[in-house]
Order: sequence, then C-alpha cells, then structure tokens
Amino acid sequence: MALLPLVEPAAVLTDAEVQRYARHLTLPVVGNEGQRRLKNARVLVVGAGGLGSPVLLYLAAAGVGTIGVVDSDVVDESNLQRQVLHGTPDVGRGKTASARDAVERLNPLIHVELHDLRLDASNALETLRGYDLVVDGTDNFATRYLVNDACVLLGLPLVWGAIYRFDGQTSVFWAAPPAGCEYEGVHYRDVFPHPPTPGTVPSCAEGGVLGVLCGAIGSVMANEAVKLITGIGEPLLGRLLTFDALTTRWPEVLVHADPHRAPIGPLEDIAVQCALPESAPVLAGHAISAARLAGRLAERERGNDDFDLVDVREQHEFDLVAIPGARLVPRGGFFDGSAFASLDRTRPLILHCKSGARSAEVLTLARAAGFGAIHLDGGILACVDKIELRGSRH
Repeated sequence: MALLPLVEPAAVLTDAEVQRYARHLTLPVVGNEGQRRLKNARVLVVGAGGLGSPVLLYLAAAGVGTIGVVDSDVVDESNLQRQVLHGTPDVGRGKTASARDAVERLNPLIHVELHDLRLDASNALETLRGYDLVVDGTDNFATRYLVNDACVLLGLPLVWGAIYRFDGQTSVFWAAPPAGCEYEGVHYRDVFPHPPTPGTVPSCAEGGVLGVLCGAIGSVMANEAVKLITGIGEPLLGRLLTFDALTTRWPEVLVHADPHRAPIGPLEDIAVQCALPESAPVLAGHAISAARLAGRLAERERGNDDFDLVDVREQHEFDLVAIPGARLVPRGGFFDGSAFASLDRTRPLILHCKSGARSAEVLTLARAAGFGAIHLDGGILACVDKIELRGSRH
C-alpha cells in the first residue's frame, strides 16, 4: 500500500519540462501531477560515491527539482571503477563539484545545492533541515548512525543502502511515518542497534566491491525516493532488501521497531574505525560462511554433525527472525561471564548475530575463555538466500 505523497505539486511544468519528462507524463500513476511533485521536491543525497552516483543521476533525470549533495572527499582514480558520476578529468577535484557538473550536464532544469563538508554532530541538523527526504549512500558506520539520528529528530524519511564485495542491502527508514498509514515506524538503529567494534569491519578499499553492484542498489534507492515523493507503489518500509550479485537473488527480511529502543537524544559523533586490525587474518580463520553453515545444518539434521549454534543478539531480535536450531545467549552474558556456564566445552561452538559485528566481539571472549569457537561471517543478513530463516520472507 502506498503512502500519501511526500511533496505537494509545483504549480506548472514548463514546455521544456513537458518535453523532457514525456515518458513520465504518460504513466498513469505519475502523470502531470506526479511530475510536478518531483519538480517541487528537495532531496539530500549524502555521499557522492558508489551509491550516490546512480542515485544522483537518476534523481536528476527524473526531474527532482532541488538536489543537495554532501561529501568532503576528492575524486581518486580508484573511484572510477564504480563511481560513475566522475570521469578521469575529475581526478583530484572535490566530489561535490564534480557531481554538480555531471548532474547539470544531464539535466540543466534542476537546481543542485553543494554541501562540501564532513557531516558531524555540530552540523548535521542544519544540513538536513529543509529537505523533504534524505538518501544515505555513505560508506562508513559513523555517518550512517549520525544521518539516521538526525532524520529521526527532524522527522524525515531516510532511504538507506550499503554495499560490500558482492552483497548489497537497502531499505527505507522512517521513525514516525504519517499518522493513519499502515506502516510501522522503523529506523536504522532498530535493525543495527550497535555500531561495530572499532577495527572489526574492513573498508571497501580493503575488502573490495564489485563496481556494478553500486548501480543495482543505487537504482533501487532512487526508485524508493521517487515512490515516496509521488506517493506511488509500496515503499520498502519494514523490509530490508538484500542482493547477492553472484547469484542474482533479491531476498528480503522483514524488520520491525525495537520496542526497547532508547529515544534519540542530542546528536553525538560515533568513532568507528572501519579497518581490520593487525590480527585480522587470525580472526578470518575463525569464521564460517553462510553457505558452509547451511551445509553443516543439513548434516546435523542427518545426524552427521554436532555443534552448538548460539545467537548473541537480544530476545526481541531473536523473536523476529532466527536461524532454525539456534539458541539465544545474549551478548551481555559473555561480557559479564554468566553465559559461559550454559556452554559445553566439548561441543564446537558457532556464534552469530545480525551482521557479524557483535558475534566477532563475543568470539574473542569465547576463545580467550578456552572455547573452540568460530562465528558466522556476515551474520543472519548473509543467510537470507542460503538458509530458510524463521520469520523471513523470500
């Protein structure tokens, strides 16, 4: 079910706009009124990199009247493999200026606002305020949490996406959607309540990313923005869409508001170092892939394998979606030591959480305590097309 349109329509379309957007105008659910809503819309895109590139190009092509761009980085030659906004002559230029030029070449009828800055707690609210919608295409956790929190405080919908290697994720977060709509308010912290421990998550530079994956996820993000602005279709509220570029599958996971979530207070900067520490090769040797776990679960069903599969998330997360055969032992019990009494040292231990960050923390504690433990690389989110999860929808 569609939401009400996010933006009121502009008064009229010019002759040039009618000509340019003719294929939109012939769509019954968009038409002249929907195009005028796009013309009147103000959308802020945070990040002019891999995801921001297709988002900015498609929003500009669609006729979004005012597009803001936030980025403080400069174009590097290594960006060109996936950041299609920029070309070889742009190497060394600021990404916001390069993005503006590319967008205006594509559509000179729109207005581009540049925010050549690094978002932090001191400027986020001021930067986001005045926009109808925010699209987060950033590549670091600190900014993702900051953008989410600012959107919650300002009451703005947030289209979010993330990519890593061959995998992508995207969703729409809106803590307080309009009264009377059927959608539950969900925001980023409901799905990812805790930032990863510093040093446990590699950056794209270290882990790599398939360039065309940015286009696949970024196009979906732009589509969600257009739907919200015009009030058409079914938004990704309450659904986290995933994409495996190697198998070309798009499973989704239903997500819900955390009934125990703390209210968002004054904005704070979060320090998350997205780089692997010196001991990363050892940690990697103690991980299991989702595909390998699926095989071991099948063998356990046949009686040919035995291991203790432990979910270290919280009870409310476990109730929403879980791997069949897993048992819940929340992360806090490992930090205070109470969890170890429930573990059998004679059985192999496989730990997991939502994305792998919390289970990596627990893995260090469990191995230090003498348990032969490994953890699930990528967590439940890596399992959606490999294991039939309780509570998921494919």
